[in-house]
This record gives sequence, structure tokens and C-alpha cells, in this order.
Amino acid sequence: MALPGITPQEYSYLQTATSGLDEQQVRTFLMIYSGKRKNPSDMLLFCVIGLFLVPGLQRFIVNQIGMGILYLLTGGLCLIGSIVDIINHKSLAFEHNQRMVFESLQMVRMGGFKQY
Repeated sequence: MALPGITPQEYSYLQTATSGLDEQQVRTFLMIYSGKRKNPSDMLLFCVIGLFLVPGLQRFIVNQIGMGILYLLTGGLCLIGSIVDIINHKSLAFEHNQRMVFESLQMVRMGGFKQY
């Protein structure tokens, strides 16, 4: 699995999640998942931009719209929330990626995607 910035934890999670799929389904899964996942180093960049320019950007990026609006209206929860997100950027990205694994697996198992 050649995904940029993949951590051993994410790799192990992906191996477990794709264990029951055949080779074609794994390729389809990786195609879908690679477009949805967030690289932890990119998430760090979004967190820094969220701290200095657009509070809550990192939350909008990971589809946490409610938290993004809250951060935006409160200045990143008075900067404390944004600083915590910078520290926890890897777990923020991993949690998002776990949700994307689940969504991608559902799409593959529904069988609506065929690779030509």
C-alpha cells in the first residue's frame, strides 16, 4: 500500500480492514480510500493555518462542521483548542482516516465500482 505519510498504525488498520477482500476489491478500495484520506503532515499544516489565519479550518477539513463553526466563532476556543489540535494532529488525521476506511469499504462491498 503506497500511501504518502502512512503510519504503521494506519497500515495495520488497513490490513485488518481489507482482510476479507479479493485483489480487485483491494485495488478498488485503495483507489477510493486514497482520495479521501488525510496525510498527518497535511493535517499539521491545516492546524497551523487554523491557529493563525482561519480558526477551525482543521475541523472543517475532517468534516467536523459543528466544531469548525464553534472554533471559528470562538477564535479556536481562545486558541487553546487550536493548540491542542496541533499537538494531536496525528490522532485527528487517524480518526478521520478510520471513518474513511469504513465508508470506502461500504462502497466496495456494495459493488458499485468497477475498475477498467
